[in-house]
Amino acid sequence: MSIPFGATIPFVEHLGFTLEKFEGGQSELHYAPKPEHLNSFDVTHGGAVMALLDVVMATAARSVEVGMGVVTIEMKTSFMQPAKVAPGQKLTGLGQLMHRTRSMAFTEGRIFDAEGRLCAHATGTFKYKARHNSEPSGSLPTD
Repeated sequence: MSIPFGATIPFVEHLGFTLEKFEGGQSELHYAPKPEHLNSFDVTHGGAVMALLDVVMATAARSVEVGMGVVTIEMKTSFMQPAKVAPGQKLTGLGQLMHRTRSMAFTEGRIFDAEGRLCAHATGTFKYKARHNSEPSGSLPTD
């Protein structure tokens, strides 16, 4: 059962990411790529994989400071192997908050295929930002 993001994030909703874990500097997201999310080699497009990494790292950063939003400052991604999925299979993204200061979060993210193979790895730096007053308490904006 997925955890509600709590905020409307149209791009995340379009891709179909689900938040499965959000606590203690860790996050887990699942993603079942659709045919329109594949590249010409019939594997998950790198841009979709990078979006999953960005969101999983952002949610890890936010999991210790739910009252704040975060914005991506920088991100470095390495692709180890294609993110292949058969119909009905999902990719799993794991995020970890490695270090934080009052205003910055330093994170790591990993994407695994359905067989548990590491497909991509990223590090990212995020800046904590106050949420807009229009968002309900407990909402989870990620970017």
